[in-house]
Amino acid sequence: MTNSLKIFAGSSNLPLAQEIGNYLEVKLGERCIHTFSNGNIKVKIKENVRGADVFVIQTASPPVNEHLMELFIMIDALKYASAARITAVLPYYFYVRSDKKDEPRISVTARLVADLLETAGANRILTINLHAPQIIGFSRIPVDQLSAVDHICDYYKEIEDLTHFIAVAPDVGRAKTTETYARYLKMPMAILDKRRNGDDEKAHIRHVIGDVGGKNALLLDDEILTGSSMIEGARALQKRGARRILAGCIHGVLSEKAVTNIENSVIKKLVITNTLLLDENKKTSKIHVLSVAKLLGNAILAIHEGRSVSKLFNL
Repeated sequence: MTNSLKIFAGSSNLPLAQEIGNYLEVKLGERCIHTFSNGNIKVKIKENVRGADVFVIQTASPPVNEHLMELFIMIDALKYASAARITAVLPYYFYVRSDKKDEPRISVTARLVADLLETAGANRILTINLHAPQIIGFSRIPVDQLSAVDHICDYYKEIEDLTHFIAVAPDVGRAKTTETYARYLKMPMAILDKRRNGDDEKAHIRHVIGDVGGKNALLLDDEILTGSSMIEGARALQKRGARRILAGCIHGVLSEKAVTNIENSVIKKLVITNTLLLDENKKTSKIHVLSVAKLLGNAILAIHEGRSVSKLFNL
């Protein structure tokens, strides 16, 4: 390996990739991505990568399948251009919610994505806040998972007096993670008892475990799709006496009418990160976006130099 660090970006989140490149003072690699009239994708690497340590940035934003295929083809092109090592940098992991076989005869697609990344030629994976920890175990190549939750916690610590706040887990499955955040913020903790029926993405809050009466609530989750789950949770907290309700999530998918629904909800502020590019028509005063460029940039540099990635964690 020539030890030259090169960063290439797919078309899913170019502003984040450019921000990472600027932080590391590394110019993004030249490539050409062309989609033919029949839907086929062609990727051409337009510079020498022989023996280089290459990082490919692509996130699971719509159109998800097109961006995933584009990633596979880009990795394949880099492999056949003789890159020494290829790291797939996935700020938001593809098919991250399909992490278990909870129905008969379905695919565990997050595991399939890990297999296909290896087959395409990726040597390792760098990602942020997976939906479930077992996804790391799906991969036979090394996976580094970063956490951006401390970014959200630190932001709220700067702008709010958190003395009378309580950290709220969106469901029982997130209780252990939320406990870590609660300790970091020195808050008590509550848990929402949430149920879903089928694939309708609508959550039903049956109980709130913990006393939220008279307190301000900080509702934390790893991602928001339509927003119905978080909005329903906020409504349940308000009914049980919570005063101000703030929210934070890493991956703001914000599909369908999520932004409108959040804007009209009892949630006072939602903090997300730029693992996914927020469209201009989705930007509102209630939604604040934090950048993960420095976090990813430091991890890329640590991997490139053979240093520990775990030392980047605050939680």
